[in-house]
Amino acid sequence: METITGYVDHIIYRNADNGYTVLVLVCEEEEITCVGIFSGISEGENIEVTGEYTAHPTYGKQFKAESYVEKEPTDELSIERYLGSGAIKGIGAALAARIVRRFKGDTFRIIEEEPERLAEVKGISERKAMEISDQVSEKRDLRQAMIFLQQYGITLNLAVKIYKEYGQEVYGIIQENPYRLADDISGVGFRIADEIAKKVGIHTDSDFRIRSGILYTLLQASGEGHTFLPEEELTKRAGELLGVTEEAIEKQYMDLSIERKIIMKQEGEQVQIYGAPLYYTEVNTAMMLKNLDIAYDVSDAEITQRIHKIEKQTGMELDEHQKEAVSEAVRNGLLIITGGPGTGKTTTINSIIKYFELEGLDIFLAAPTGRAAKRMSEMTGYEAKTIHRMLELNGGMEGAVGFERNESNPLETDVVIIDEMSMVDISLMQSLLKAMVAGTRLILVGDVNQLPSVGPGSVLKDIIDSGQFHVVQLTKIFRQASQSDIIVNAHKINRGEEVVLDNKSMDFFFLKRYDADVIINVVLQLIMQKLPKFVNAQPYDIQVLTPMKKGNLGVERLNAILQRYLNPPAPDKKEKEYGDKVFREGDKVMQIKNNYQLEWEALSKYGFAIDRGTGVFNGDTGIIREINDYKETMTVVYDEDKVVEYSFKILEELELAYAITIHKSQGSEYPAVVIPLLGGPRMLMNRNLLYTAVTRARKCVTLVGNEMCFYEMEQNITEQTRYSGLRARLEENV
Repeated sequence: METITGYVDHIIYRNADNGYTVLVLVCEEEEITCVGIFSGISEGENIEVTGEYTAHPTYGKQFKAESYVEKEPTDELSIERYLGSGAIKGIGAALAARIVRRFKGDTFRIIEEEPERLAEVKGISERKAMEISDQVSEKRDLRQAMIFLQQYGITLNLAVKIYKEYGQEVYGIIQENPYRLADDISGVGFRIADEIAKKVGIHTDSDFRIRSGILYTLLQASGEGHTFLPEEELTKRAGELLGVTEEAIEKQYMDLSIERKIIMKQEGEQVQIYGAPLYYTEVNTAMMLKNLDIAYDVSDAEITQRIHKIEKQTGMELDEHQKEAVSEAVRNGLLIITGGPGTGKTTTINSIIKYFELEGLDIFLAAPTGRAAKRMSEMTGYEAKTIHRMLELNGGMEGAVGFERNESNPLETDVVIIDEMSMVDISLMQSLLKAMVAGTRLILVGDVNQLPSVGPGSVLKDIIDSGQFHVVQLTKIFRQASQSDIIVNAHKINRGEEVVLDNKSMDFFFLKRYDADVIINVVLQLIMQKLPKFVNAQPYDIQVLTPMKKGNLGVERLNAILQRYLNPPAPDKKEKEYGDKVFREGDKVMQIKNNYQLEWEALSKYGFAIDRGTGVFNGDTGIIREINDYKETMTVVYDEDKVVEYSFKILEELELAYAITIHKSQGSEYPAVVIPLLGGPRMLMNRNLLYTAVTRARKCVTLVGNEMCFYEMEQNITEQTRYSGLRARLEENV
């Protein structure tokens, strides 16, 4: 590491979001280009920068900054340069020269201690003098706070956020209760706060630490899909995290409960502990669902006549369950339609749309993901949006989700139909319901046997299991669907019936192999040679689905190997190393967390922006179009035309996507899927997972591996436990 000192001559580029800056530093008459995070630095400021020289392939020699400290200018020239740089509003170069000519080397002391004397300079009123003094003091306070926070290992970007939140209170908060940061500031979790607390010298068994650890444990549990944890499990998990006794944890529950940070519910023998926001989300969701459930008085004769007219117009013949679904949609404000593949869900949706169109009603269609919405549009011939787009996501502030459509600005429509409901979590459900008024019909369509949502809750399952609303279950497999072994075998898997793995099928194959490396070779042959012609698709369209992230056949290892063969290194392809991953232009990638602030543009074929918005979501897949080392950005194209620019600072939100977990494939459909199977943890390798994987394929499923693993999964009905209380909230006060 080297250290250089100089003044900022000018700023070439700055990313306002993350503070990434390219600037020219003048050090002893030499101009040096510096790159790094320089939040709040202005032209004219003196800084000492620590880092190392690098050679950029396009821009030549640069100094890459690891850290920097601002230095107060001491000689008259540097004081004048600083004041005249624009760093202090209201002072230009001419006024700066007059101030320094008057006060010389004593300028900063005068500004800070006797600011009224600035009025001695022509062009400065007493009011302006005080404004200049305030600005200089603010900058000094910020500089001191940055130095203070950086000694605790806090990055500059985060330090700016912390100072903005607390101002001069920051010193007391850091030294007394740094765990407040985890509550108040996005980007600071329990672990960062705990590291700071260790450096400050706060004891392991401090009340602040234990309370923060309990809330962090509940937050981690919500990431696994739970809306609460049973008391014993929460105590055990928090104890392992914090390294303290169970008694020390249990005695904090009452205080957290009094502070309304947690909610404790007695359900039978079990005490359930919620983080308060998720509990109230469930309560509100239950209440709003009941408010929508209005009965409409429509005669059998009228419904029968309308259905007959629709059948005649479309040439579709509805079975009894489908007719029941149309009738129930007409008669109820809330209806749930559930069924497996091939049971006519799309035909039912289309019939309901036609019925309400004949009534002259407005209809909105939506699904949780872009892929699912696109498929819904293709199947119905009507525009379908993602739920986020329908609710007009506005990106929120600092990670908070904001929707333009809400209780004060509801959706202007008569009917809302949501497909792929198994993917909808409790938070998104609440946002949807807030945007609906009683009198708007809501029809929820989904396959309850698929995996539950990635986010917390079991919304579709809980609504059905509560028995509070009308549910129509489609069970008949239609003739055309019954010719597909994908659909027939999916239903057999769901019922636990024997699936014959003899490869006499036209669309369902099992290639028996018993060694991980042999399985990977077969997977490569299938993707690169055999399947593209068979299903008339590109290798990138064929998706490898695997149960696990780790292990010989896990996502991480498979992606590294598949990348090597499907998108090998080349002189014309730029690369970016990030952690243990290498991203390369042309790579297939997936967003792995919801980011509501990321902006996207939809481009026409001529490259003009025809649409803009914010939000890229967990499970969205795209292709890396460009890696720009100078701007430190990576451009990814989603859904063929949606362009997103990522800062290198947030590349942890992306993963390679040649292989993805079965969980991440929910709501997506691919021309062909390849599923390597060799074994894994029993809790994970269950019927639910196998069923979801098989139903992702449109034209062909190929499983490669040990057939015993397939049969064990089919018979394993022990789903991973998901703690969710919406059903109980719906059954309360019936």
